[in-house]
Amino acid sequence: MGIKEGRVVANGLEFAYLEAGHGPLALCLHGFPDSAHTWRHLLPQLADAGYHAVAPFLRGYAPTAVPADGRYQSGVLSQDAIALHEVLGGGPDAAIVGHDWGAPAAYGAAVSAPDRWSKVVGMAVPPGPALGQAIVTNPDQLKRSWYMFFFQHPLADLVVPLDDLAFVDRLWADWSPGFDATEELALLKPSLRDPANLGAALGYYRATVGGVGNDPALADLQAATQACPPQPVLYLHGSGDGCIGVEVAELANDLLPEHVRVHEIDFAGHFLHLERPAEVHELVLGFLAS
Repeated sequence: MGIKEGRVVANGLEFAYLEAGHGPLALCLHGFPDSAHTWRHLLPQLADAGYHAVAPFLRGYAPTAVPADGRYQSGVLSQDAIALHEVLGGGPDAAIVGHDWGAPAAYGAAVSAPDRWSKVVGMAVPPGPALGQAIVTNPDQLKRSWYMFFFQHPLADLVVPLDDLAFVDRLWADWSPGFDATEELALLKPSLRDPANLGAALGYYRATVGGVGNDPALADLQAATQACPPQPVLYLHGSGDGCIGVEVAELANDLLPEHVRVHEIDFAGHFLHLERPAEVHELVLGFLAS
């Protein structure tokens, strides 16, 4: 089934999105450094399974608008997901899928608006406190997370865009070793080339690690992004993830309740849904159909 483009205003912002199919909403949220195109293989699969599959470009990622208020907290991303559910006509049978930044956004939306979502799929960033614990207590994960701290410095605004975002090329090579990301990089870079869009993407990290723009009114939503959704949850993690080590997924498995299925994808890195699409699609579609 073919993929179409669309635009909609949600949470006071114009979002561009890719979509396929008709039926219950399946909202797919991308991460960094990526774009809605990352879901171009899964969207038709979801459509064939009877879903209205929608992948928005997250706030600040072209062609979605850059928010005038400069809000990039993960709680705001969850607000966006809830608002998109509303304007796209989602019902209580909707599913939400998130990778990287899209994962905590999905968890927060599912926790904050549980009546809107029937099932949750997360990839690469587990629900609950495991990642935060690992950054503090695991030297290997702290080393992998160096870029989060580099992004706090103004120098990042100069370094990351050099040589047509070669910094992004390096992140993909480090995070998904051995994966040929040529096609992916060509699709995602238009979302980040403009300095305003790149500044927005870095703003996600500055609003988290740097505490920029913390809003007390978002406290509950922020907390929800670090919580475990009450719905059935499938969590997938690549065994060779160079961004968030597989030991973080193993720690999460020990901390999470029984209604969360944790599945390790062998021979996959951080972008597991692109590296091992057949296996990931089978797991996701089987979970949604169960």
